[in-house]
Amino acid sequence: MHRRSDVKPITYLKNRTADLVREVNEAGRTVTITQNGEAKVVVMDVNTYDRWRSAMALLKLLAHGEAEVEAGRAVSQAEAFRRAREAIRRARRDG
Repeated sequence: MHRRSDVKPITYLKNRTADLVREVNEAGRTVTITQNGEAKVVVMDVNTYDRWRSAMALLKLLAHGEAEVEAGRAVSQAEAFRRAREAIRRARRDG
């Protein structure tokens, strides 16, 4: 869960935007902004955002792969390599 200092009211964002940006950037942490006591947005530095995006992309790939396996659309590693070798042979022959 969030530490108390990681949750700020929207008035803090309005009045101390530059300070908040500096704090988030230097500490590499996220800050949750609340409005009327309810969490509304999260502020994070660019590096944290990039890592988060990469993690989400990886999770999407994993979920897609699991769905493919459950649907029976997967092949063994040996079969995948056999198909790849065959595709390379065809490309060399036709290329």
